[in-house]
Amino acid sequence: MAVIGFIGLGNMGLPMACRLKEAGHAVRCFDLDAGAMERAHEAGLQRSASTSEAVAGAEVVITMLPSGRHVLEVINDPALRFEADALVIDCSTIDVESCAAFHAALGGKGLLTLDAPVSGGVGGAAAGTLTFMVGGSDDAFGRALALLRAMGRNIVHAGAAGAGQAAKICNNMLAGISMLAVSEALYLAKRLGLDPQKFFEIASTSSGQCWALTSYAPEPGLVPSAPANRGYEGGFASELMLKDLRLAEQAAVASRSPALLGAAAASVYAMHCAAGRGRLDFSSVIQMLGTAQPAGR
Repeated sequence: MAVIGFIGLGNMGLPMACRLKEAGHAVRCFDLDAGAMERAHEAGLQRSASTSEAVAGAEVVITMLPSGRHVLEVINDPALRFEADALVIDCSTIDVESCAAFHAALGGKGLLTLDAPVSGGVGGAAAGTLTFMVGGSDDAFGRALALLRAMGRNIVHAGAAGAGQAAKICNNMLAGISMLAVSEALYLAKRLGLDPQKFFEIASTSSGQCWALTSYAPEPGLVPSAPANRGYEGGFASELMLKDLRLAEQAAVASRSPALLGAAAASVYAMHCAAGRGRLDFSSVIQMLGTAQPAGR
């Protein structure tokens, strides 16, 4: 079993660390937030007084942090002393440039690195059913595979360093666009007098079928497990979807790739978050449609 330093105990990081502990690994955790550290203690995790303490002697270091800036601040801290053969895995969703800097900084020290962002939400983290999109060398992936399997169900080696982040950004752009499309279709169906359940039965078995409809429908009552049935609580926050859509925009500009629908989705989610709904699940964007009536309606 491995000694793991786990940095970042937010909504995703804490249950991921717990899954590693349940798999028998020695997990030493740290987060700047006192509340997160208290929840880690309640979960039976070993708390460290600093990132340096969590990293010292660890065979594997895992970061799950809000942004690229936070990741780079941690790994470039001069007080950190990584083991000479440590494997460092960043599971955060960050921008492409920060991801490249992460690999370059640690690779320059002779360390193996992976970018391994996740999909599956808080529920998937707690259940150990996350999807990991992994970028890095074959050697690093081979060392990490058993650990990733303790936290996820679908582990995909997407390619070389940076491929995991690229896959995550593209996937979440697709999810954001799809959710807007499903929301507009459901809203239009209701305005035209269709029963949402009847429309769901039709669209879910027709050409409109997609994950945003059949697994995560934004209309309450259609998919029992969807956040729409819990007041849009406990899912993937709209503000996080907006963050990922903006990362996709940045990547599209940098690579000279057209992303017209991605940009449109980012604009809608920006308005949604500005309306005070940023912490609600991203499927709550359907609420925007009732406040965007055309003139005369």
